[in-house]
Amino acid sequence: MSEQQRPTADPGQNGGGRESGGAERGGPEPEPIRFFGTTWVRRDGGYGLRRTGVAVGSLALAVAGAVVLRFAFQGLETASVGPFVSTLVVVGIAVCSALAFRHTWAGFTGGPGPSAARAADSSGQGLLLIGFLGSLLAYFCRSLVEAPGEKRYRAEYEAARERHERRRGSRTGNPAARSGGQAAARKSGAKKRR
Repeated sequence: MSEQQRPTADPGQNGGGRESGGAERGGPEPEPIRFFGTTWVRRDGGYGLRRTGVAVGSLALAVAGAVVLRFAFQGLETASVGPFVSTLVVVGIAVCSALAFRHTWAGFTGGPGPSAARAADSSGQGLLLIGFLGSLLAYFCRSLVEAPGEKRYRAEYEAARERHERRRGSRTGNPAARSGGQAAARKSGAKKRR
């Protein structure tokens, strides 16, 4: 979903909505994270419980996915497809899971990883879909440390706040102090003309 099409968050929806005071101050507002809303900014509003819920939920889904895959492997054994096909399926799912883990983890920590170009086309998305266990395990591992994606969102939010403060600081205060020697040179040039 593009930035223009993204619906605005309701203050009571998804973990408390936007950071209080962001719009009133005219500053940047933090982006909500799935399952966390904007509770990641101050780590309040049930942030710890949400992290625990995401960790437990993603691990439970990974275990359920592994059970489903086990049934699929039993189906291959029942069909007597041979060891080559069975090995090929196991290796394929393992590689897809590793790629999905890497892609998901890179998205949490700082942006798209090297496999993002492959994921853009439909065949790459299929590989990531097959490796759903890797994505679920990445969610589990990251939620043990912080909200999945918090590092990237926090860096973007802090950079936006810093830019906003610099712009705000350059518009307030003494204009002579802001432009340094240029204002002093203009004043001295005006005195010489008199």
